Amino acid sequence: MDRFDSMAVFVATVDKGSLSAAAEAFGMSAPMAGKHIRHLEERLGARLLTRTTRRQSLTEIGQAYLEQCRQILEQVRAAESCTQALRASPRGKLRINAPVTFGSLMLAPALTHFLDQNPEVQVELTLNDRVIDLVEERVDVAIRIGALADSGLVARPLKPYGVVICAAPQYLQRHGTPRHPEDLVDHQCLGFTHWSRRGGWTLGRTDTPPRGWPVSRFQSNNGLALRMAALEGFGIVMQSSAMLAGDLAAGRLVELLSEHLPPPLPMHLIYPKDRQPVPKLSRFVEFVLARFGV
Repeated sequence: MDRFDSMAVFVATVDKGSLSAAAEAFGMSAPMAGKHIRHLEERLGARLLTRTTRRQSLTEIGQAYLEQCRQILEQVRAAESCTQALRASPRGKLRINAPVTFGSLMLAPALTHFLDQNPEVQVELTLNDRVIDLVEERVDVAIRIGALADSGLVARPLKPYGVVICAAPQYLQRHGTPRHPEDLVDHQCLGFTHWSRRGGWTLGRTDTPPRGWPVSRFQSNNGLALRMAALEGFGIVMQSSAMLAGDLAAGRLVELLSEHLPPPLPMHLIYPKDRQPVPKLSRFVEFVLARFGV
């Protein structure tokens, strides 16, 4: 028998003054209500009620147990009420994980509009470029760049993540302008450690860089750091189109080798399966797909 049901029957029996009245309230027979009371007494190893043909009364243990049952059932009702509220409309904290560059430059500004539209939702955004376990790190939804492993998560495709190659005008004045990927052998290429373990570049559709390709003297796991180095005229950078678009438009950087760019990386919105996703997640998925979906 369900212990919470038995507790509820016990409390109703005391409040309504009889077993039959409690049974009627729960739509069950009086013998079944009696079984619930006996179930509790057997678990506790003590009588809760003393019953005669005319009246019933609580034992000392029954009185103490009654107060505990009231508190427990109230907590259960409060928990169920909270759950129902979370499923009724978008509310509560939404934990989101995203890559550093996309998350800071594209997602964070969009999130301000999402929060304006959903005033009862709070967002906790974590940014890193490693693959995390959503369940282990208690993340509701994440954005991933690159090929996905078969994880059993729901994956919704977003617009592919493209990059550009560029350098500052002062760098090109000193070192010349590369016209073909092989020309980069003689240039200072800023290495993004997430592109390759050795800090090298991959252009076009080949996985093998040109022969003699140098290891980058300046490497970082942060694209913004590489952007700043490029703006200082130290070398050539290959990073997100979203990150560098403003610098290109302003002339602070000059685009290079546009016909030899690597293919855009796939990008997905991922989240655990749920038969009935809570509204805060459903609303966020709709929002992201409208903004960044294919």
